[in-house]
Amino acid sequence: MNETQALLLGLLQGLTEFLPVSSSGHLEIGHAVLGVHSENNLLFAVTVHVATVLSTLVVFRKDIVSLFKGLFAFQWNESTIYVSKLLLSAVPVMILGLLFQEEIEQLFTGNLVLVGSMLLVTAFLLGFAHFAKKGSNKITFGKSLIIGIAQAFAVMPGISRSGATIATGLLLKTNKDEVARFSFLMVLIPILGAAFLDIIGGDFTSDETIGAIPLLIGFLAAFISGLLACAWMIKIIKKGKLIYFAIYCLVIGLIAIFAA
Repeated sequence: MNETQALLLGLLQGLTEFLPVSSSGHLEIGHAVLGVHSENNLLFAVTVHVATVLSTLVVFRKDIVSLFKGLFAFQWNESTIYVSKLLLSAVPVMILGLLFQEEIEQLFTGNLVLVGSMLLVTAFLLGFAHFAKKGSNKITFGKSLIIGIAQAFAVMPGISRSGATIATGLLLKTNKDEVARFSFLMVLIPILGAAFLDIIGGDFTSDETIGAIPLLIGFLAAFISGLLACAWMIKIIKKGKLIYFAIYCLVIGLIAIFAA
């Protein structure tokens, strides 16, 4: 992987991790277009994922500090309840990842028909959420589990994690601000968990073509674009403009299918 490829893939990861267009699907398309074999770039994948986690921590730093203060009070307070909901939402994807890791990895083989089809699923899900009746309810334990199940389906390349979780929350008539906050905070647990599993169980000996400079470029590109995309997405959700991303996913999905 050279510096240009690292820059483009880092930007793609940072932008699409938070925008409801599927980072996994776009990275599969990006790998195919740039001729990069993702199975040989585990270290790069872990690096850019950590970068997007850090961008989330920066954007939601006040919320995270507040949650930790509440946790260390060692009481069943608002912060403890909220963190419990976040942990509950991570259970479905963790079970899926632990039991079916090899099967999931086999989905990421550059199959553009699969990616395009799942992008169409994302498009329809965002479309339904856009036209659904808006609500003002809060996240309950039941809703956090349902949203977590939606996140588990997003292991498919082409199904947007943020799109699936935010759309599901809106379809459950949850407050838009609450959905955005919960969706972005809930991703921290599975991404960090997946990165940890990759680090302790991954084979980094095949990363022959990745040097320190491409890694740094990819990290910075993913971090900076992630900051911008996360902040932008929060504003988009508040304005209810998800339909534009539904159209985008529909178009890109069809292009991927016909280009396969």
